[in-house]
Amino acid sequence: MELLVKKIVSSMVQVILFTVIPFVWWLCTARKKQKFAEWLGIKKMAGGRKTFVSIIITSVAFLLCGAFTLLTLQGVETATSDFTGLGAVAIPAVLVYAVFNTALSEEILFRGFLLKRMQNKFGFTVANSIQAILFGLLHGVMFISIVDMVKAVLIIVFTTAIAWGMGYINEKKAEGSIFPSWTIHAISNIFSGLCAAFHIF
Repeated sequence: MELLVKKIVSSMVQVILFTVIPFVWWLCTARKKQKFAEWLGIKKMAGGRKTFVSIIITSVAFLLCGAFTLLTLQGVETATSDFTGLGAVAIPAVLVYAVFNTALSEEILFRGFLLKRMQNKFGFTVANSIQAILFGLLHGVMFISIVDMVKAVLIIVFTTAIAWGMGYINEKKAEGSIFPSWTIHAISNIFSGLCAAFHIF
């Protein structure tokens, strides 16, 4: 129960922190044109079955990358280390962590804010590439001092590629909704959390 409360509190703090800059930006530039949630892409996703298939394919790719990353980082402290060996007791905390603490806050910042704002200025391809590289660097650079350079670069490349795919699905298949990438991201993080809880890797 203590772990669940801790994850709920940290999720609330992280979502607020990752939303502050987008909110201030929206207040200054777009509040008279569009509601904040829509401006971020928190809206119904379009595309129906095609979007759903894209979510499944990208989720599988993300899970495979996640499995490789977990094997690479065996014995290294990661964001899911809090769940290590706790089994089924950890499931509620894993779900809160995966869906809100990491997936929602990062999707708001990377695909909801950065991609959409840069896309208006530089076009989709450049904007999507920049947000994907930043996402990959965020997830890989922290491991450079822990694992060898080759593994760190592979983590950066994998997460960059997945981030590019998530941005593509959001903007080109779901008409700007961040729900596809939020779903993909959450599934991947649930997988990582459950792997730690049940000692799968």
